Amino acid sequence: MRRITPLVALSLSGVLLLSACGQDVAADNPSSGSSGNSSTKSEPAKDGGSITVRGCTPQNPLIPANTNETCGGNVLDAVTAKLVHYNSDTAAPEMDIAKSIETSDNQNFTVKLNPDYKFSDGTVVKASNFVDAWNWDAYGPNAQQNSYFFEPIAGYTDLQCADEACKTKPKTDKMSGLKVVDDTTFTIKTSEKVSNLKVRLGYTAFAPLPDAFLKDPTNAKWKKMPIGAGPFTITSNTATAITFEKNKNYSGKNKAHVDKVTYKIYNDAAPAFNDTVANNLDVTDLIPTDQLTNDQWKQSLPNRWGIRQSGITQTITPGTKDAQLKNVDLRKALAMDIDRATITKQIFAGSRAPSDGWVSPVVDGYKKDQCGEWCKYDKTKAKALYDKAGGYKGTLTIAVNGDGDHKGWSQAVCNGWKKDLGLNCQLKVTPDFKTLRDQVTKRELSGFFRTGWQMDYPSIENFLTPLYATGASSNDGDYSNKQFDAKLKAAAAATSDEEANKLYQEAEKVLATDMPVIPLWTSSTPFGWSDKVTNVKLTPFGTIDLSAISVK
Repeated sequence: MRRITPLVALSLSGVLLLSACGQDVAADNPSSGSSGNSSTKSEPAKDGGSITVRGCTPQNPLIPANTNETCGGNVLDAVTAKLVHYNSDTAAPEMDIAKSIETSDNQNFTVKLNPDYKFSDGTVVKASNFVDAWNWDAYGPNAQQNSYFFEPIAGYTDLQCADEACKTKPKTDKMSGLKVVDDTTFTIKTSEKVSNLKVRLGYTAFAPLPDAFLKDPTNAKWKKMPIGAGPFTITSNTATAITFEKNKNYSGKNKAHVDKVTYKIYNDAAPAFNDTVANNLDVTDLIPTDQLTNDQWKQSLPNRWGIRQSGITQTITPGTKDAQLKNVDLRKALAMDIDRATITKQIFAGSRAPSDGWVSPVVDGYKKDQCGEWCKYDKTKAKALYDKAGGYKGTLTIAVNGDGDHKGWSQAVCNGWKKDLGLNCQLKVTPDFKTLRDQVTKRELSGFFRTGWQMDYPSIENFLTPLYATGASSNDGDYSNKQFDAKLKAAAAATSDEEANKLYQEAEKVLATDMPVIPLWTSSTPFGWSDKVTNVKLTPFGTIDLSAISVK
């Protein structure tokens, strides 16, 4: 997800609508911390103590520009601060390290920093820690997966490699659109107008890097022990656990209550859930699908559960090595032959909703039924189109990660294809999320593989550009369409939310023609906690708000 799991136009006023879209439910108990529409009251927060939280194995080194998936993203969310912080209840962007971000034309921006904001090593966050970091992140030879996020900045293309192996060095290692004015001021110039740049700047890739990193970026310690400006700092990182302690130098407004957090790495949802039930794990954000049936999980966690509507979508993507799946009609037939309504009801007990497009309903700009007939279950039409497309020769696989509890729904999809289409289908289960993502990154997979997206920032654009723009950082299927790219470009330069949304919606409609990935469902995230903690809540991103939790 996110970031799988994990660029452009919504103004700040547009994203504030997110809070009105949430449908949150929580156990009717004072210990519940579910936010949004929940009427549950929280207990007064206390400082001190330690907690344990379900974690998973990060795919990549913990460098902000190289983490685009949830396992690593959750870690970096705890240890980094950015110019902008997203409100944990509404996702509205709020100034954090930035004192102000001003522009009169959506192309030239002046950023002023709060003075004396510090990294966890005690050094002050200066304008150069942003400018030098972003230049390093975007520099082609550094091969950072999130370098694409800096593409709008003027001079970005001059930092890119001329060939895939990067045998010839780029023209320069500094973007012309970034200038340090003084220690607390820098300017950003974009190559074209970008109407939602302020909204984007809270994403992990835009985190500043400390002088220690910039002086020695190849030091192996940064892979596991990054220095950030967030509320926590990493004190231990092993294959089984990642431990944080409160950052004593933290300068922001989102101070943590607990002194210590340990992410316990689980390779299966069931043990994490069972440990939470037994009060051996304090928070889990992953409930096994078999526990959702008949609300068994709520009975197992009396007064210790919550549900948060989240900006998360789930899809399956065709592997680039699979020549048969390049047939658009075949992909559409397979998309039409997924009974989303039954799967979300029987397997997810209503915690998922059938997708009718590629954008989450929680963001302003969402338009209903963008996928059209291809996302509506009709086995008769699906079979006719499947036969017209020539069917699928051999065995079609769906690759899923074993630590994410994906076997139930993916087997249901496979079984439906077998029954309705006569298609040979089987699952390919990897031991963990990292293994699956490594195979995706290396383009090793045939058949379909599970994909998902946890929004990086609250914008319709974030569900389109990073995933489907030509060459985008999370474009796992290598989709490319000039018409789609042109719509994104036009939307980014729009002068109003209404105009931008209309253009992004038109771009999304192009996806219905090409079906580069098959939409499955959108998510409400169920979560649970032990009787040791209080004020537990998820953000609109579906992530645990570590700063809110306290020990009773």
